[in-house]
Amino acid sequence: MVSTRPRIAFQGALGAYSHLACTVAYPEMDPIGYDTFAQAFAAVEDGDAELGMIPIENTLGGRVADIHHLLPESSLYIVAEHFQPVRHALLGPEGATLETLKTVASHEQGLAQCRELIRELGVEPMDFGDTAGAAKEAAERNDPAFGAIASELAAEIYGLQILRTRIEDRLGNTTRFVIMSRRSMDPDPRDGPAITSIVFQVRSVPGALYKALGGFATNGVNITKLESYIIDQSFTVAQFYAEFDGHPAEPSVANALEELQFFCNKMKQLGTFPRADYREQR
Repeated sequence: MVSTRPRIAFQGALGAYSHLACTVAYPEMDPIGYDTFAQAFAAVEDGDAELGMIPIENTLGGRVADIHHLLPESSLYIVAEHFQPVRHALLGPEGATLETLKTVASHEQGLAQCRELIRELGVEPMDFGDTAGAAKEAAERNDPAFGAIASELAAEIYGLQILRTRIEDRLGNTTRFVIMSRRSMDPDPRDGPAITSIVFQVRSVPGALYKALGGFATNGVNITKLESYIIDQSFTVAQFYAEFDGHPAEPSVANALEELQFFCNKMKQLGTFPRADYREQR
């Protein structure tokens, strides 16, 4: 029977942490996995899914590759954020043990977050498209020398043994996701704290970034995230991704953005969304 529930896109196979985040944050929606982040973005843009669950950074592995390049080019808006605890497990087929493992596969973030175990076991890490895909590969190979780092949900889905739990290097491992939509859903500033996300480029003159961000300081707007990355072949043009507290309807934020635009070659607002309760709990 075909489901009539709205769909939410994620990158990866069933059992991936993005899949888990979808079920936790949007239990009323059907999660649909795609091979790449670009395909997940396209699914939302084309209307095949209502929302996209996109990982943006992790407390151990840092920022997720490709996302900051996809965000500015996309027509989608960030409408929410979700923080998903990541509890890795070492998985293997029936008969596998810690001693039989020679290779352990996972997404590059999963490998980065479990470096100490990989070093302890002396196994060869294998970069895979996603954690659940690595678990699926381990099940299909059915080789006691081949294991995977993934969720316990993936072990259940693909019929693997859990050889060890909570193997991440540091407790508190958490991935932050942004939820993408074709329509902006700016919250009412009176409903509670909000975050605004933008990308911008500054003119290539001395002090341009300092002057562009000066308006945030003078207007008392707190910048919570600022990252730069090169976007041209000559390594001379940098694009900045920024997030800050507040809503563009607030005078302080509006003034800071007006001053920023004076020093910008270009600026794009990616969305304004409510601060997740997770931030206050921490």
